[in-house]
Amino acid sequence: MAQVTVWYDGGCPLCVREIALMRRLDRGRAIEWVDVADGDSVCPIDRATLLARFHAREGATVHSGAAAFAAMWRAIPVLRPLGLLARRPAVLRVLEASYGRFLRVRPALQRWMRR
Repeated sequence: MAQVTVWYDGGCPLCVREIALMRRLDRGRAIEWVDVADGDSVCPIDRATLLARFHAREGATVHSGAAAFAAMWRAIPVLRPLGLLARRPAVLRVLEASYGRFLRVRPALQRWMRR
């Protein structure tokens, strides 16, 4: 059974590329991957919310943004040290600030990648 559930936007070319890499690294199949863009997927929260920010469930906790990335990293052995480091509040704040900046340019990057 998967340790972590990751909801991602299968309609986003950036997300699809990143998830493809994470799937290759997830050799132990510790992550359940759910494409939120797929109308048949079961989602615990509103789809618009899931499409706007990255979300992951680790145990009973649903994480959003940088904390969700950290949860995903902790489930992948090669990235686990980074995920553990992100448990430090100062590190997580820096990652979240970076993610917030990325979200502002994400629409332009998506348009560029679709060309």
